[in-house]
Amino acid sequence: MKKFLTAVFALLFITTIQAQSKNYLDQPIVEVNGRYDSLLTPNEIYIKILISEKDNKGKVSVEELERNMIDALKKLSINTEKDLVVSDMSNNFKSYLLKKTDILTSKEYQLKVSDAKTVSRVFVSLEALGISNTSIDRVDHSDLEKIKNEIRSKAVENAKQKAWALVKPLNQTIGIAIHIVDYDNGYVPQPRNSGILMKAATLADAEMEPANIDFEKIKISSSVNVVFILK
Repeated sequence: MKKFLTAVFALLFITTIQAQSKNYLDQPIVEVNGRYDSLLTPNEIYIKILISEKDNKGKVSVEELERNMIDALKKLSINTEKDLVVSDMSNNFKSYLLKKTDILTSKEYQLKVSDAKTVSRVFVSLEALGISNTSIDRVDHSDLEKIKNEIRSKAVENAKQKAWALVKPLNQTIGIAIHIVDYDNGYVPQPRNSGILMKAATLADAEMEPANIDFEKIKISSSVNVVFILK
């Protein structure tokens, strides 16, 4: 009896779906695609910093380099307690066991800043301390999800404008939207090239004020498919 009732419910469900599909197909509709693109300046720039005793042949300890780095960053008004984290710490103990060489320690950090000019200042300051193993890890934006939703809304508005343009010559109008598909073109933060690093190094050599360099903008796109009732 239980199997029979299950089969009946399944049949009713399939029948309902078919009926809805039939009603959908029986209605006069207009189907359009909408798209909207935008460029966004990143406000979260992640810098990878590697401090190693190997760079100065063990003359300065990692702890001292770290203290000097933190002092330099604070002079740039960077909140090191909030925006600087240790991402890795290691030493060459394995190499020491095999080759009987000195144990040298290294420490890797991740620093978050909000603009390209600060990035230049960081590179210049660290270079002056003998910390040159720095690079851009990735860029992002703090309001990315909110902005992506705004872009989606504009893509739907674009679809609506297209629908109106299609039906206007026919002296018809569009009604409610009965079907919407969002093709999420979600942005994934990507590593940037090292162009700004080389620029910063040049400025450090020349003892000049870092220029106001900007990063390549983040491109955000949204595509939708919308079906409107045709009146």
